[in-house]
Amino acid sequence: MRAYTFDQFDLDRLKMTEQPTPTPGPGEVLVDLRALSLNYRDLLVIRGLYNRKLALPATPVSDGAGVVAAIGDGVTRVKAGDPVVGHFVADWLDGPFRGEYSASSLGTPGAGLAAEQAVVPEHALVAPPAGYDFAQASTLPIAALTAWSALVTEGRLQAGQTILTLGTGGVSIWAVQLAKALGATAIITSSSDEKLERARALGADHGINYTTNADWEREVLALTDGRGVDVVVETGGAGTLNQSMKATSPGGTLAILGALTGLSAEVSTGTILMKRLTLAGIYVDCRRAFEEMNAFLSAKSIEPVIDQRFVFDRLPDALRTMEAGGHFGKIVVEV
Repeated sequence: MRAYTFDQFDLDRLKMTEQPTPTPGPGEVLVDLRALSLNYRDLLVIRGLYNRKLALPATPVSDGAGVVAAIGDGVTRVKAGDPVVGHFVADWLDGPFRGEYSASSLGTPGAGLAAEQAVVPEHALVAPPAGYDFAQASTLPIAALTAWSALVTEGRLQAGQTILTLGTGGVSIWAVQLAKALGATAIITSSSDEKLERARALGADHGINYTTNADWEREVLALTDGRGVDVVVETGGAGTLNQSMKATSPGGTLAILGALTGLSAEVSTGTILMKRLTLAGIYVDCRRAFEEMNAFLSAKSIEPVIDQRFVFDRLPDALRTMEAGGHFGKIVVEV
């Protein structure tokens, strides 16, 4: 089978290789991958910015969907021929997050999915929403479930409330779609007026261009009659956190899930205290939440936004496209 590996922390070292077809052991499943969706995490892994101690060579990419090709002894959750999508934090089935779960994450240190076939634990698979094709299903494990965790698990978003999400990448676009389906008002930011128009067409109630409106938190407050939003989907990181806190209502939640503007900065703890804000770090969510989200997506007939599709031979080009940041929604690689 064909699989991508890298032997040095460099995107230029990501190469197609021929590998033996893996055999599933007890409790394991062999999946014929049909589609992958890309996340910024994949780039961080390949560049050595996620885990410098990662054993090389390694196969990257966390999110994928496909068909069960074979099962190992004792497998009961799936059978050959079933469509499946991977659950990113494989061992996190339910309950509070525990540190050891990180070691099971797909796309290293767990199985990398940039391959025609991969072996994963049976508990690392869920059924896709009804009617989803493989490309659509592949967008769910990180981007959609992160947005769900931010809005539902941590944000406890209710109809009539308001959210703010930063940028127009995969998580932010999912956040808009989910918020609208939950009956909330959605505000989104972008550096592109064209992308803001696309977001409005998708359901966003308000769009703010943060290049022409550097003090975008003031616009958020104006749009909410000075109150602020109930939940912020904070994809920017340290560089936008203070503005996001100003844009949040007293008692509101900041779901922190990105680091595009950096990992550290001076933070106004006074704002956190005086507004009684909740800062929630988001590391996707458990399998139970994944299955609940999929049922919600089916019930509401929500379809993911796929910006571009690449063939498997062009995976490195797809990663470079994502790195350039011009996409709206998700980038998918079809295997």
